[in-house]
Amino acid sequence: MSVFTVFAQLVEDLADLLQPLFGATAAAAAIVLFTALVRLLVHPLSRAAARGQKARTALQPKIAELRGKHAKDPQKLQQAVLELHAEEKVSPLSGCLPGLLQLPAFFLLYHLFSSTSIGGGTNALLDHQLFAAPLGGRFADALAGGGLLGAAGLVYLGLFVLVAAVAAFNYRRTRRTMAAAQVTMADGGQQVPGLGAVNKVMPFMSFFTLFTVAVVPLAAALYVVTSTTWSAVERAVLYS
Repeated sequence: MSVFTVFAQLVEDLADLLQPLFGATAAAAAIVLFTALVRLLVHPLSRAAARGQKARTALQPKIAELRGKHAKDPQKLQQAVLELHAEEKVSPLSGCLPGLLQLPAFFLLYHLFSSTSIGGGTNALLDHQLFAAPLGGRFADALAGGGLLGAAGLVYLGLFVLVAAVAAFNYRRTRRTMAAAQVTMADGGQQVPGLGAVNKVMPFMSFFTLFTVAVVPLAAALYVVTSTTWSAVERAVLYS
């Protein structure tokens, strides 16, 4: 039995469990619940990443001093920065782990709702819908089937509104965070080369989710929307 067969059965079982509450949208609710369970599992890592981010921010003045001291020797600078992180027990990569560990779940959903067969049989998951939009369909299918104001198009329109609201919230938070980091670096006496360009680009990265929702199957889009919303709330709490 393949991992995809097991995962498909898990989604079906969750949908059956939620069917009395959500009716025809039980499979969509199951995906949202599954996403929440995944986020709960990685939440301890998210908390560790938040602590690491705060610690890295506190180290910026010292790193700026090292840049001034080793400005003509990039290798010594790199070694000195690594030693500083080791001394302060701060991992520069800790913030990446929560996102990386969620990728397998996303790709499982993407595969399940992009395949017409699972384990040698018909993929019954493709029969499920979120209101009028098939969970295996894409935004292009909704536009072809009735346009943006058609039944399926309105489902996507609602998702886009939610994603845009979360992205705008993240945009404001990221701008404040990047501005604070730039001030901290300035106080340390050095500016990071290219930091200004990064400050301009980073806040807009949140809006990339809109593109993702538009091109992946609706089931995978639900995972992305739920996870992104969870992240926004989680970061607001952990980084406050």
